[in-house]
Amino acid sequence: MRIVYPACAVLFFAAACASMTAAAQKATTTLNPTKGNATNGTVTFEQRGDKVMMTAKISGLAPGSHGFHIHEKGDCSADDGMSAGGHFNPTGKPHGNPASGDHHGGDMPMLVADSAGNATLEAALDTVTVGGGAPTDIVGKSVIVHKDADDYKTQPTGNSGARVACGVIARS
Repeated sequence: MRIVYPACAVLFFAAACASMTAAAQKATTTLNPTKGNATNGTVTFEQRGDKVMMTAKISGLAPGSHGFHIHEKGDCSADDGMSAGGHFNPTGKPHGNPASGDHHGGDMPMLVADSAGNATLEAALDTVTVGGGAPTDIVGKSVIVHKDADDYKTQPTGNSGARVACGVIARS
């Protein structure tokens, strides 16, 4: 006896499998303030082809620009955020502006807070991936928000000051 499935059933199962794959390529972090700070928020990452779309909503910042990076360790246990280690740099590049030239995988565009201390940012990242276990995979790493602007020149950190918030990136 041979079972023949209608075309709509086959398409349904194919769509369901594609949906599960897409869901596996999202990651999120909740940022919590480091000791003495009030910065918090969320950052989401979604793999879209060869780019990762990042969306950040942050509050509790001083007005102005702030360094914003993915760091190498998924550890926010230290009250100053130093347990997150240095910038995530799987390809051994120098620190730099993600809008031009070579840069760390963890270098992201600057956060700019308004007069109320709120910042939102959307960016396409082309040096990292979400899931899959590649060396560029950010799941299990952390996101750090810094007190000061990133000069995109000073090696290896951008001279962006103290860490005011930290969150571990987890698959979502």
